[in-house]
Amino acid sequence: MPIPNDFPLHPFKESPSQTAGPYVHIGLTPNFCGITGVYDADLGIGMVNDQTKGERITLEICVIDGGGTPLRDALVEVWQADAEGLYNARNEPRGEADPNFTGWGRVAADGETGIVRFETIKPGPVPFADGRLQAPHINVWIVARGINLGLSTRIYFEDAADDPVLSRMDIQDRKATLIARGGDGKYRHDIHLQGPQETVFFDL
Repeated sequence: MPIPNDFPLHPFKESPSQTAGPYVHIGLTPNFCGITGVYDADLGIGMVNDQTKGERITLEICVIDGGGTPLRDALVEVWQADAEGLYNARNEPRGEADPNFTGWGRVAADGETGIVRFETIKPGPVPFADGRLQAPHINVWIVARGINLGLSTRIYFEDAADDPVLSRMDIQDRKATLIARGGDGKYRHDIHLQGPQETVFFDL
């Protein structure tokens, strides 16, 4: 039966089975998809330059599904403070962030391994809403097949002993799902979408 042009669409919402399809990568990382001429390089592909202040790190992220398989079509965005704990944002009220650090990155997963790699710096501590300092962390946003509304989480480092967000978690054992492992400038973090190691996600 044909649907009239004035048929209202607002009562219908997306179902959980709907995904963002291939359009996320085409729209957000066209060079990765082989679509040239839109940007010289995909936005967010580079976060640092030779003058960026702070401890350089390589952060590898792998998004893993409930069956233990890396998602090779994931797209991950990160945003973080600079080495002094300042965000590169117009509404940053505490001062001017390092102009040689974007504070934001976007990378598509490797089609073979599912690894997403960011060359960035270890962030400085950022104040919580009540003024307490948060442990250095990186904010993460994930989309992939089966994820239409992006998932948000954080990545901390192993020295995150005191943090007002981590301390509020009801099940303290789950803090481990937010801690990157590594050292000497190289860190790895697996994000599990389901299962006993399911990562803690944030409702922003």
